Amino acid sequence: MTSRVVLSHQTRYQYDRPVFLGRQTVRLCPVPQVRSAVRNYVLDVSPESADVIWRQDAYGNRVAEVRVPERVTRFDVSVSMDVDLRARQDGVVGAEAPVCAAYRDVDAAGAQVSRFVEAWRPAGTEGTSEAVAELNRAVAERLTYQRRLEPGVWAPEETLERASGSCRDSAWLLVTVLRHLGFSARFVSGYLIQPDKAGGLECDLHAWAEAWIPGEGWIGFDTTSGLVVAQHHIPLAVAGRPEEAAPVSGLLDRCRATFDVTMRATPFASAGTVPELAMIGKPGVMRSHEAL
Repeated sequence: MTSRVVLSHQTRYQYDRPVFLGRQTVRLCPVPQVRSAVRNYVLDVSPESADVIWRQDAYGNRVAEVRVPERVTRFDVSVSMDVDLRARQDGVVGAEAPVCAAYRDVDAAGAQVSRFVEAWRPAGTEGTSEAVAELNRAVAERLTYQRRLEPGVWAPEETLERASGSCRDSAWLLVTVLRHLGFSARFVSGYLIQPDKAGGLECDLHAWAEAWIPGEGWIGFDTTSGLVVAQHHIPLAVAGRPEEAAPVSGLLDRCRATFDVTMRATPFASAGTVPELAMIGKPGVMRSHEAL
């Protein structure tokens, strides 16, 4: 697979009547660990009257807070970036241990989760990336992948009972099991770029888990494939709980809403028509990796 790609992602929300939007939080900016891989970056929101303020959240994610002053019938969020997948750096060897208490918070375990945890208790004793990799493969083999478009994440107990789930359901299950085993673990949302059947590339929003391994740092585990996270995973947000890593979240007036998502990844060599991204732009736009 080509190493340098141009990624485009657009989400369009349509409302059946004019509504006031509450503050919208957009988590579509690559995390600091992969900043060196991003050559150019653009976040654009519509309507043009939207006010965009960038800040860092409690987990170190770069998030955009969007405020729209007037009633609207649509809300658009667009991302474009030029990313070099070879420049990815997975894990931070020798880094200090995580201090975020949320990465160790555990919910009460039901019968299914308790049995699963006890079966893998030796993995917690070993505390190695190899042991977690085996656990990750076991989660992938236990569950049937199910693409779910409705919002929300199933509780780990429900995921085990159904023996199926989306990427976010299985990732949250692994995070929960890891914490019960004594690991610091966190939920990750991001992009996954893969070759498609036609010989091109496809891009999707994806979710996976990360575990803190002493001496190795944060290591990502993809519960859908059962593999360790690699260069084609681009993390956008890490968090203690799935809802804190949602790509877009916020409140709005009561209405009937629909949304449409389009994503595309294009090899850079064939993307010669992509314009050079400016350092500055109109209000509501952040341009260039300098602002990441």
